Amino acid sequence: MSSVARSVAVTALVTVLGSGAFWWGTDGFTAFTAETARRADILRAPRPLPAAVLEDQDGRVFGLDDYRGRLLAVEFIYTRCTTICNSLGMAFRQIRDRVPAEALGRDVALLSISFDPERDDSPSLKDYGIAHGADGEHWRLARVRDAAQLRALLEAFGVVVIADRFGGFEHNAAIHLVGRDGRLVEISDLDAPLQFVAKLVEAL
Repeated sequence: MSSVARSVAVTALVTVLGSGAFWWGTDGFTAFTAETARRADILRAPRPLPAAVLEDQDGRVFGLDDYRGRLLAVEFIYTRCTTICNSLGMAFRQIRDRVPAEALGRDVALLSISFDPERDDSPSLKDYGIAHGADGEHWRLARVRDAAQLRALLEAFGVVVIADRFGGFEHNAAIHLVGRDGRLVEISDLDAPLQFVAKLVEAL
């Protein structure tokens, strides 16, 4: 074999092996980021969620299991946030307003969970809910009662929270769908609430 032919053959082999590795690493050319891959994994294998004890804006204690049998939209916020949490609040309001009225509460509920439980007490959660149009029943605001449960809850939903030097937090944001069986079934972008509603309505 000539040197040119060997070079062509080696190049072809490297291309094939590289394409195979890329196909495997991108989940069949569908996942080009870790976040995309994580979302694809959840679609394939809905994720069980930890049994965290929550307390809502009125001091009522409950758990995610209390929503079994219904579809639950979940977002993670902190009430002093003036940036991306406001976008989440607006997205949640659009979702709440577009879910069929007869299904809201009966088949669909919304839950905003604070990842700053020390400062987000019931009055803070209530004020935040009022500011964003939450009714406190079909759309509740909550925090974990035991801060030790927060990490497992955030990890299960794939929420990353990093304290900044100004007393706030840097964090990712998305809208999470928990299925009727209590498992996390899908993660959606916060800037696509109407698509999220379409999925909810389809699942009713």
